[in-house]
Amino acid sequence: MSWRAWAAAEADAIRDAGRWREPRDLDAAGPEGKLVPDGRPVVSFASNDYLGLTQHPKVVAAAHAAIDRWGAGSGSARLIVGSRPVHAELEAALADWKRTERAVLFPTGFATNLGVLTTFGEPGVLICSDELNHASIIDGCRLSRARVEVYRHRDLDHVERLLTTAPAERAVVVTDTVFSMDGDVADVDALAELCARRGALLVLDEAHAVLGPDPDLTGRDALRIGTLSKTVGALGGFVAGPAHLTELIVNRARSYIFTTALSPADSAAALAAVGVIRSAEGDELTARLRANVARLQPGHPSPIVPVVFGDEARTLSAAAALLEQGMLVPAIRPPTVAPGTSRLRVALSAAHAPSQVDALAAAIADL
Repeated sequence: MSWRAWAAAEADAIRDAGRWREPRDLDAAGPEGKLVPDGRPVVSFASNDYLGLTQHPKVVAAAHAAIDRWGAGSGSARLIVGSRPVHAELEAALADWKRTERAVLFPTGFATNLGVLTTFGEPGVLICSDELNHASIIDGCRLSRARVEVYRHRDLDHVERLLTTAPAERAVVVTDTVFSMDGDVADVDALAELCARRGALLVLDEAHAVLGPDPDLTGRDALRIGTLSKTVGALGGFVAGPAHLTELIVNRARSYIFTTALSPADSAAALAAVGVIRSAEGDELTARLRANVARLQPGHPSPIVPVVFGDEARTLSAAAALLEQGMLVPAIRPPTVAPGTSRLRVALSAAHAPSQVDALAAAIADL
């Protein structure tokens, strides 16, 4: 079979399953914008810009200033000539924010998980990974040379059994802190205690943990992975932790060594955003986000609120009905989620007006 015939057959199979996807442009700066090409106005409930910092004047101004000083790109990997002063400043700010000795920047959060898990996932190592972890963690586990065991979602007893009955020279436990499709939260404190007791390295992906938890991991063998493209409103990823671990990542992680450094504009934007987050204004934005979550689903621990329909066709119909009312909420279907668990994934932001959240809540209730 030729490659053309193979590609056509694969595409037909995806279309026949009703799962063909294409990007659609949203001409927007913030939650409100227009869908291309018909130009219909919508309020987006799909962005991970949880605090609305992509549009913050200080963040935008910092990016402009960095372009004026250093240009559009870094031009090289960090270990050659791609490192700029803003990279070190951002790493210091991130380490201080996360209360760790050091932080290391990567071009994306995906690259961060690949770099961290392949650095520590050597032969003889056991990696225990939550079954609902993000695709970047799954791929990092696959690319590592470690033995990988998947544990039941948030099941601490299962983790302990794996660490006890499947011994290895060293072990890693990796989990999302807030899970990206359900918006639920791992028991981070209990995992940290378990890893300390068993001598395992704890790796936490905190990409969506804008409302917490924020664990104290001082003195532990633990790494905190984050993105700069969600809460921070820019682009990039980072890992923060003890120097004896992060310095090894700089010298071993292929997705750090063999890629061009994060652009100066993204780095400067992220640095400004971290400053906003850690200020009184950041506290106000976080409180506004928490209030928006409470308007839609009181007591929910994160800005990711799933509305599970189960059936794919029903989920697509619900998303289309909301779009007719000017609300953009993505339908999440297999293979992103398991068959029978298709859902609307609502992502809330501090930039949403309370009236917009109330309108969404009423529309979902009607569905």
